[in-house]
Amino acid sequence: MRPMKRILVIQTAFIGDVILTLPLVQVLKDFFAGSAIDFVVVPRSAEVCFNHPAISRVIQFDKAGSAGGIGGLWRIAKELRKNEYELAIVPHRSLRSAVLAFLARIPLRVGFDTSTGRFLFTSTVHYDSDIHEIERNLSLLRAYGIETPGRILPRVYPGPAERSAVDVLLESAGNQSANLIGIAPGTVWNTKRWLKDRFASLAELFLAEGNSVVLVGGGDDAELCAEIAGLVGPERVINAAGRLSLLGSAELLRRCRLLVSNDSAPMHLAVAVGTPVVAIFGATVPEFGFAPAGPRDEVVEVRGLSCRPCSSHGGKECPIKTFECMLNISPERVLAKAKIVLKSV
Repeated sequence: MRPMKRILVIQTAFIGDVILTLPLVQVLKDFFAGSAIDFVVVPRSAEVCFNHPAISRVIQFDKAGSAGGIGGLWRIAKELRKNEYELAIVPHRSLRSAVLAFLARIPLRVGFDTSTGRFLFTSTVHYDSDIHEIERNLSLLRAYGIETPGRILPRVYPGPAERSAVDVLLESAGNQSANLIGIAPGTVWNTKRWLKDRFASLAELFLAEGNSVVLVGGGDDAELCAEIAGLVGPERVINAAGRLSLLGSAELLRRCRLLVSNDSAPMHLAVAVGTPVVAIFGATVPEFGFAPAGPRDEVVEVRGLSCRPCSSHGGKECPIKTFECMLNISPERVLAKAKIVLKSV
């Protein structure tokens, strides 16, 4: 394929989706080494792209704010048009993302054949629901003859400011920061969240094994993490929820021996810094393609439930009121899986 000066990637979904799109950007940069590759994301996800050597510019589109309507879409499309992109790759399957690439007058536009805006693409690629999301996103490159050998893992790049912030956090914790195990108990979807008392019991088990425990999350998770810390004893765990930026949390995870997480963005962030993950899946299943992708990562789940999966994302409450998919997972079972992973670290 001919060289290209400017390429645009559009992924305006959740933080985890953006992280899982980074391998696509990384391969693009390898293939088009001299190209400028810009990345359109929502503001909440933008930081995971900062410092990334494959990304020339991070463009923030606040689709949920006042700029997200028709007028805002038109304005950002006009700005993008000035950059004279030659190729747009759109992993996000929303109509708005396809419209944005079209309005920006980018001559080559590729997306999935399941996108609601597929009629606006110049090429479509089959959306394979049986493979991992990383591999699905990479499959978009086949439209231009680019094949990738095996799975490519995402990478994020905390900088000096993030390293300094984590240094301060861990120094304030003193001897609690040795043999660090991360626990990320939050998620947007309630039915993807293991119970807080189970997380607290798991933290107790890790502490009894001679590890230190840090609770990881954003500002939205601060209350939940404070409750878990209260159950364990606030002086016995490090509560980092809401105290670090996204890349700061990535740096903190980089220093952990292991992360235990729900099916949520922190597990993908851990993969992107090379930290192994034990992921707890409830309402959703790894077969959707969003399991942690690292070579040592493990999933804990309850198989054989006729009600599972109950939706593609999870929901506010268990639709049949039993919540067996989470209640049937014990802290001891998660610890056993964690020990298997830790032996490989």
